[in-house]
Amino acid sequence: MGFSEKLKSSSWAYPTAVLSLYGFFANCRVAEPFLTPYLIGPNKNISGEVVTNYLFPIWTYSYLAFLFPVFLLTDFLRHKPLIMVQGFFLVTNYVLLCFAPGLPAMIFLQVNYAVVTSTEVAYFSYIYSVIPVENYQRATGYLRSAMLAGYTIGASLGQMLISLAEVDYFYINAITLGIVSVAFLVSFWLPMPQRSLFFKGKKDAAEGSQSQREGQLGAYRPEEPVTDVDEVGLGKEKMEHNGSAGWCSMENVATAGRLLWQSFRESYSSRHCLFLHLIYWSLWWALATSGYVQIFNYIQLMWNHIEPSTTSSVYNGGVEAVCSLVAAFSVGHIKVPWAVWGELALGLFSAIATCAVFLMALTSSIWACYAGYVIFKSCYMLLITITTFQIASNLSMECYALTFGINTFVALSLQTIITGIFVDEAALGLDIVTQFIIYGSYYAAISVLFLIRGTYTACVSRCGPDLSETKELESNVEVISAERL
Repeated sequence: MGFSEKLKSSSWAYPTAVLSLYGFFANCRVAEPFLTPYLIGPNKNISGEVVTNYLFPIWTYSYLAFLFPVFLLTDFLRHKPLIMVQGFFLVTNYVLLCFAPGLPAMIFLQVNYAVVTSTEVAYFSYIYSVIPVENYQRATGYLRSAMLAGYTIGASLGQMLISLAEVDYFYINAITLGIVSVAFLVSFWLPMPQRSLFFKGKKDAAEGSQSQREGQLGAYRPEEPVTDVDEVGLGKEKMEHNGSAGWCSMENVATAGRLLWQSFRESYSSRHCLFLHLIYWSLWWALATSGYVQIFNYIQLMWNHIEPSTTSSVYNGGVEAVCSLVAAFSVGHIKVPWAVWGELALGLFSAIATCAVFLMALTSSIWACYAGYVIFKSCYMLLITITTFQIASNLSMECYALTFGINTFVALSLQTIITGIFVDEAALGLDIVTQFIIYGSYYAAISVLFLIRGTYTACVSRCGPDLSETKELESNVEVISAERL
């Protein structure tokens, strides 16, 4: 048996390898760190004020509109079609950037890119529906590593082409078009999942509920294909039956609704022993992510404000590559007893991020601004990784998927409110420096909230008589976090 046959016969290696390959090419966007210089430069000739106060807010509003329907469609269509949609819209995104002139085309580009970002949930949740539970952590590490490698190599390649070869921004986008086209082709190789988390047959839903009741909290992960230990062929037949016409029946939709409600109640019920733990980590996730995405979207405009790209050298790609490497190192090497001191660490790292944002807002040195961005992004990437696993380690896969969707929706709603009030030209339409001062104040409020809460939690935990449960949780999370990136 050849290598390709062995890979395909594996229950987890083949889908993990293909999805990792897709993640690498989909995130190897050579031109992404140079989007703003491209838009405001001679290629598109759009003013910085229009980009800041009119163009970018369209993406935020469109993303919010697409997020919830795409979340449901991802599970209903069983992930792979949505990954293919993401690959296709990535291709059209760079076709528009390369060949579509005028502001109307760039407006459509923002809506197009909102489809790309809203379908990211399909990439993150696909692997859970096709691999056995024992390979979950290992596969997750590979997927995250592939994304990180793609983004780092893409940003580094873009910087080298700009700084050393002096390649025009148009050709950088053309190269990126070719790379994401490879990602789109790779998406066709993904095996089709046999099951969904919520949209599954009535019998499967009952079996899933029974396994949840019998299993320990947090031990349950995505269901494996139903197979009979003694009769593999019969199990295969059952899987094929589950994917038949009844899959999209009204009864199945009603069952999915009940499973969604059940997962919601399990995740956020006050009877949950880790209810407050889940709430506070989810709260930080939503609050911090809304600010992070806002800063990530507008940082290139800040850099251009300090040193215009038309008259100065641009090092955006190099800075993004450094951010990825520092974030990867911090996730793998910073050890904190997260279960006991985690909420206090959220406050401390948020305070560091606050200082970094104010540095970006108030400095007139581009290198100081670059340094502030590296510190800010590294803090966020470290904490969002730990936060994700703090939540995931205590929930079933259905509950985690729903919690992920809810947290993302809350974060995007907050970001939309921030954009609608402070950025959109129809409201205040603030300049980029004032925006970053507001973002710094926003993170200052987050840091104060979690410093107070974290200090209280740490004191209670240290004074408590029994820390065995939290120590066990701590050890699990530390092992997982080291494998995350």
